[in-house]
Amino acid sequence: MRALVGTLVVLLVQGNSRAADFALRDGDTVVFLGDSITAARTYGKIIENYTLLRFPERKLRFFNEGWGGDTAAGGLARLERDVLPHHPTVVIVAYGTNDIGWGLKADDEHRKIYLDAVRGIVTACKKRKIRVFLCSAAITGADPAKSEDSFLQKMCDEGMALARREGEQAIDVQRTMRTIQKRVWAYNEKLRPDQKKTTLHAADGVHLNDLGQLAMAYAILKGLNAPAEVSSVSLDAQTGKVKRAQNCKITEVVTGEGRVEFTRLDGGLPFNYGLFYALNFAFVPVGSELNGYALTIENLPEGKYEVQAEGRGVGHFPARLLAQGVNIASTTTDAWQPGGPWNAQANILQSLTDARHQLAIATLQARTYLPRGEVPGALQKPSAQTDEELIAMQRLVARPRPYRFVVRKVEPMPEKKP
Repeated sequence: MRALVGTLVVLLVQGNSRAADFALRDGDTVVFLGDSITAARTYGKIIENYTLLRFPERKLRFFNEGWGGDTAAGGLARLERDVLPHHPTVVIVAYGTNDIGWGLKADDEHRKIYLDAVRGIVTACKKRKIRVFLCSAAITGADPAKSEDSFLQKMCDEGMALARREGEQAIDVQRTMRTIQKRVWAYNEKLRPDQKKTTLHAADGVHLNDLGQLAMAYAILKGLNAPAEVSSVSLDAQTGKVKRAQNCKITEVVTGEGRVEFTRLDGGLPFNYGLFYALNFAFVPVGSELNGYALTIENLPEGKYEVQAEGRGVGHFPARLLAQGVNIASTTTDAWQPGGPWNAQANILQSLTDARHQLAIATLQARTYLPRGEVPGALQKPSAQTDEELIAMQRLVARPRPYRFVVRKVEPMPEKKP
């Protein structure tokens, strides 16, 4: 092997131009306020993990104050008790379905109650300099081609308009989710009657399953101006020249016949969420619109190449595909194992985030069901300390580290003799 470029090749980190526009800022404390869809904590944890991985330099905290069966009026009533003690700088609000009794109370009276409550939440938060992002409700399982003009959508449109008039932000979760739902329905139409259909919902057609929760998280992240690209690198296999390095540093480039090595230090990491989770991206375009982690290597000799990072198998790609650029955010050489080390870090982060929320659920249950006993008080201090320790572990795990990449040509297996 001949070293064409040594340790002096460095491209400084170039920040993604959209990253500066991401709505969650350094030092923010974010509270999710909503009904049972929020209380399930799934979309909130996805947003939490995405943000910690993508913006590791920002010190953020996330709290979930969803409540099963809640309405906007209920959220306003418990703002003082449940939300303000977290000292939030951002409140992400998602109500609507319960406000009209799952459609059984879709009338002017309940519409007014919803809008008055939204106004109350926005006003109370503005007075305390808390930024509000009012979301339209999640979609139901109704036909997406017929629900654009539904009472729920129109009521939420009025709520979002109200928030904007008050100088706050609004995120139209419904329309973004409906686009995904149409994609799901189109897929189902091609299935045989005996094949299992994909859905975003539980059996009741209102509560979201994991795919629906991902769709809601995606809609909110898009509304928060989450950038499409994590980082990207492009280099020439013949000269060793780094042609592009976006939001990363590239050092110690070494090239040889059918082989390229380099060290990559990223400004942020891609989002992953466990084995096989990326299969959901066929319907929810996380990979293409929120999770670009690109590798481009030009002028490799023709053939198939294995990509490794820190000894972990990332994937096998033909030279022509590497020359076009591949998104390696979630690729792996073994479907039962995380691919690159960033994938493994994300899986560990998921476990830590789950632990935070399990702890929060335990303390909530103690306050709710044992209010007169000694348990809630006894849990308060140690649970707060444990939460701080878990947050520190989250940040440790989500921090980018330098990865040594090896791209080497894979020789074809010899044909077996008959």
